[in-house]
Amino acid sequence: MSNLLAVCLGNYCRSPFAQLALARRGGPGLAVRSAGLIGKWQDRPAHSAMINAARRLGYDLTAHRAQQISLDVLDWADTVLAMDASVLATLRAVCGPENENKLRLYLGDRDVPDPMGQDDAAFHECAVLIEVGTVLHTGGRIT
Repeated sequence: MSNLLAVCLGNYCRSPFAQLALARRGGPGLAVRSAGLIGKWQDRPAHSAMINAARRLGYDLTAHRAQQISLDVLDWADTVLAMDASVLATLRAVCGPENENKLRLYLGDRDVPDPMGQDDAAFHECAVLIEVGTVLHTGGRIT
């Protein structure tokens, strides 16, 4: 069993969708959670435009409730996937050098752009990019 944690700024757009996509693509040997650096949307549903983008790709994001990152969930994770370089830098500061080996960018060498404040098309493009990126974390399996 491998534990993946997807992290974005608020657990409101990108990381909730990444959690769903990774769980679907990863199979039974992969446990996935998501969290945000800030608690602004704590216990609130995902952004409505991301819920709609997810639906268009065959996912149901309506049950999601935002969670702020905690030391417990960081300890749980074998791998922590940051949606962008800014989130990764904050995680490095929070996690300390002893956890550096489990921190990485979701797309390996580039950011997943934050769609906040943009139109529905930006949310859809973001979701597609996240779904394509699952290949990096699921052994290349797409089911």
